[in-house]
Amino acid sequence: MNKRITYHEQTDMENTLKLREVLKTLPEFSKTFFRAISTTTSTSTRIRYAYDIRIFLQFLLKNNSIFKNLTENTLTLDLLDQITALDLEEYIEYLKAYQVPEADEYTTKYITNGEKGIKRKLSVLRTFYAYYYKHKLIQTNPTLLIDMPKLHQKEIIHLETDEVCKLLNFVESCESTITPHQRKYYEKTKYRDLAIITLLLGTGVRVSECVGLDLEDVDFRNNGIHIVRKGGNEMIVYFGPEVEKALKDYMKIRSKIIPVKNHEHALFYSSQRKRINVKTVENLVKKYASQVTTSKKITPHKLRSTYGTALYEETGDIYLVADVLGHKDVNTTKKHYTAINDSRRKKAATAVQFREMNK
Repeated sequence: MNKRITYHEQTDMENTLKLREVLKTLPEFSKTFFRAISTTTSTSTRIRYAYDIRIFLQFLLKNNSIFKNLTENTLTLDLLDQITALDLEEYIEYLKAYQVPEADEYTTKYITNGEKGIKRKLSVLRTFYAYYYKHKLIQTNPTLLIDMPKLHQKEIIHLETDEVCKLLNFVESCESTITPHQRKYYEKTKYRDLAIITLLLGTGVRVSECVGLDLEDVDFRNNGIHIVRKGGNEMIVYFGPEVEKALKDYMKIRSKIIPVKNHEHALFYSSQRKRINVKTVENLVKKYASQVTTSKKITPHKLRSTYGTALYEETGDIYLVADVLGHKDVNTTKKHYTAINDSRRKKAATAVQFREMNK
């Protein structure tokens, strides 16, 4: 009997092949770095590293006279020693906004990076340089001379309790004016959509974890789902009665779907009878949430924030929130969920009164 290949194993295989293709566009010496980090990083992380390193090398080739007439494939390791802190400062400025050619030679695409994007790319570069410097293959490490961008705290966007109720009620009944064609599509997908949104709101799982679920990952005996976290760690996340009902209602519909080959085990299907993907979930969340609030840009991650905020307000246990959300460092959780929220700010508005108001 053939062993079932899980979604994560399949994704890993596809990423491995994709990484090999990306590495063909990088200098030969870079392959030793990627082999070295293969035991401590996921394939998706290594692909991201490869893209970020390629952006840096392309910047050098385009903007640094030392690398004139060279290509990514002809760069040699000793050239890294010729990069200065000033070059890296110019690279940071470049990352804020740069152009890349599209498939159409007459079209140009603009790429921008905020604080977080720039910091991530510099962190990758530091890791890249650190490997060769540690092994004494280069003599300098200019990345240590550059300060990392300061990340400014962003307000946690989440749905209030009444907004959650409105969202779930809307997905369940779709009380709005829609065309007959839209109504037909809605009726076909509403149990799936309700199950997905209820699961995201009721467990705080990431959208990537949600789409990666197989039918076998759901355990109604213990009301838990088996998920693979970022980094490959596995755990059971438990759900309550509302999630249980939404999943069971969807399962009745799912049992009548004849899936495309190799998608038989997927929990959530797309309209093409394949495993649903992240983009589809993002679009359906955006579609339904826009009917409930126009002042908040709601994404699957914001539904995760909604769960985390509600769990912290209910329990006051930041370590429980960190564990359930799969945060490796509780400081990440503290930074997000112990900040003053809107409900506390509203109390502050009436907490101080200098004069009695006339009745």
